Amino acid sequence: QVQLVESGGGLVQAGGSLRLSCAASGRSFVNYVMGWFRQAPGKEREFVSTITWGGRTIYADSVKGRFIISRDNVKNTVYLQMNSLKPEDTAVYYCTTRAGGGVVTTTSAYPYWGQGTQVTVSS
Repeated sequence: QVQLVESGGGLVQAGGSLRLSCAASGRSFVNYVMGWFRQAPGKEREFVSTITWGGRTIYADSVKGRFIISRDNVKNTVYLQMNSLKPEDTAVYYCTTRAGGGVVTTTSAYPYWGQGTQVTVSS
């Protein structure tokens, strides 16, 4: 059974930084994409960033240049370094994973999700 456990959320002032981590377990994640979505109050869950097993990354336009995704394939852990945070980045951030590669930004394509971690950016 796949488990994804996020950590690292919290409260930060605008312009600050946070680093999210997500530890995956329950199977081999070779050739699995890992990544992050987020959901703000009253809004739909939206794509943030993903990284393939081989290290190919994609980002939403809203975070490009500010967020950096990485993964440790030995530890089965994915990270999201969030810099220059803005109040509009406030959301619950969810870790996710799926088999395969490619660019897929729709929530329905991802069968596994973590419980989420709250990120709040104050102005």
